Amino acid sequence: MTGLEQTQAAIGRPPAKVELRRSLSLPLITFYGLGTILGAGIYVLVGKVAGMAGMYAPISFALAAVIAGLSAFTYMELCSRHPLAGGAAVYTQQGFGLRWLSILVGFMIVLSGLVSAATISKGFVGYFRVFVELPDVLIIVAVVVALALLAAWGIAQSVTAAAVATVIEVGGLILIIAVASASFGALPERLPELIPSFDLVAWEGIFLGGFLAFYAFIGFEDMANVAEEVQDPIRNMPRAILLAIALSTLLYLAVSLAAVLAVPMDELTASGAPLALMFEQATGASPKIMALISLFAVINGALIQIIMAARMLYGMSREGWLPKRIGKVNARTQTPVLATILVSIGVLVLALALPLVTLAKITSFSVLAVFALLGVALARMKRAGAPARGVYTVPAWVPYASTAAAITLIGLQVYDLIR
Repeated sequence: MTGLEQTQAAIGRPPAKVELRRSLSLPLITFYGLGTILGAGIYVLVGKVAGMAGMYAPISFALAAVIAGLSAFTYMELCSRHPLAGGAAVYTQQGFGLRWLSILVGFMIVLSGLVSAATISKGFVGYFRVFVELPDVLIIVAVVVALALLAAWGIAQSVTAAAVATVIEVGGLILIIAVASASFGALPERLPELIPSFDLVAWEGIFLGGFLAFYAFIGFEDMANVAEEVQDPIRNMPRAILLAIALSTLLYLAVSLAAVLAVPMDELTASGAPLALMFEQATGASPKIMALISLFAVINGALIQIIMAARMLYGMSREGWLPKRIGKVNARTQTPVLATILVSIGVLVLALALPLVTLAKITSFSVLAVFALLGVALARMKRAGAPARGVYTVPAWVPYASTAAAITLIGLQVYDLIR
């Protein structure tokens, strides 16, 4: 009996008649996670974070990285303990044993996927218009429909496409860092501008920027929802999450530092295509090359969010929390086609109804709430007894720190809304 089969038996869940295809290697699942992290944030929101934190935007990204890192370590043990589609909903059930709470968490993750994909789809518009001026509605509908068809086609095809796009978007970030490298030469004399004083207003902007920057790290948790399609998930899932979060953090810090040093703040915060603007100002060349790379990044992030949300619906259906029809796997494509269609419709509705920053904040809020809950869930699991042999484990303090950090960031955002 495999590790996955043992886990399924332990929670009383029989294998499905038609299984998801286990075709994702460690490199592919790492690129899957890195792609959704990168595509979901830095290409769209670096200017918005600078609008809140000013020259301290890199500190906002560093703060967000610490909070995301704590949650990532929590996820590394959770998905190694329970490598099942349904991710956070399954972890909640194992930690608390409350069906209603598990269903609520599942729907919160689905909502975050829908809103995140909608956010990215709106970000796509700014870069697409570097090439062609078309109505927002037409652009958004076309990209969401195309991604829905790809997601329904097959997981190997979808993730291979995502991996190729990830290579392109990582190359784009490295290109931005390279062309803006001249600005790093001024770092010693401009360092005082980047170090905040003890002024409360400055730190308020940093923390609020950190809340928005946290959205740029969302994505590693999506990896858990395709665990049943990963080869040797108990071993490979923790490694892939760690690699994805570490690489994205290094890239984010370098790009955000280059952005605030190389571009006037008013232009950076006003741009709908901030990295294309950085490329144009650094090189004097047409921004179309960078805009094209950015389009790949944005599409990649949206694709992976659609896959994630569909797998969450599949997992909840498998647990008996949603109608079985929603989670039915197509025998030919071995993907949950109906779940993918439902998710894509939700993405379209949200993308056409809400502004970009509002969508990003909704996503961050819901995901942080789930992270806070899962920290408690893991702490309860660890108190209940040691996991099976071979499962990756983190120190006992990690889930508590993850919960505390998530609650703090939520509290700061609530304070900003009601003050």
